Amino acid sequence: MQMDTNESATPAYAQIQLELKNINQLFHSMDPSPFREKDLDLNAEEFIVSWARELPDSDKFQLKIHLTDLSASSRDSREIGEAVRNYFNYRADQYALRKRELLREGWQNLGIGLSFLATCLFIARSLLQFGNSALIAIAHESLIIGGWVAMWRPMQIFLYDRWPISRMQTLYQRLGNMDVIVVKKDSESSSL
Repeated sequence: MQMDTNESATPAYAQIQLELKNINQLFHSMDPSPFREKDLDLNAEEFIVSWARELPDSDKFQLKIHLTDLSASSRDSREIGEAVRNYFNYRADQYALRKRELLREGWQNLGIGLSFLATCLFIARSLLQFGNSALIAIAHESLIIGGWVAMWRPMQIFLYDRWPISRMQTLYQRLGNMDVIVVKKDSESSSL
């Protein structure tokens, strides 16, 4: 398995090259789904995704699959390309769902955090009417800190947690639109 940015085919393509004995190595062997809906093999997916992550965002991907035994494949290249794109689009949809769930959790946590913060600030302010003793000052500051700590999780979701999921969703969408070319090893053959 190797990656290469191919300047001779189309300048805007970043080409990921994959060498396999036969096409069955590309797909998960235990998946009983019809061919066009099969899951990719975890190693193949990890390889493709890891190379795609290293390529510039402006590049359009092209997956070139070199098969040692092209005759063993009962599938044509168009069907293989469609199966690969379907899988990556499915994974993009999973990341979109994960992001929606995370944002829903963020909004719920924000509501809880703001309610708790308001309660803590109200109680802390009410404590001030009992004087300025050290115990009241400690309770006052503890309530304020506790209220702000309750805001930690929603702030983490909105400021940090959603961005890696968005980046992966975008990457999988780009992979779901890539061109797939299947060739016999050491020769140029069918493209999609």
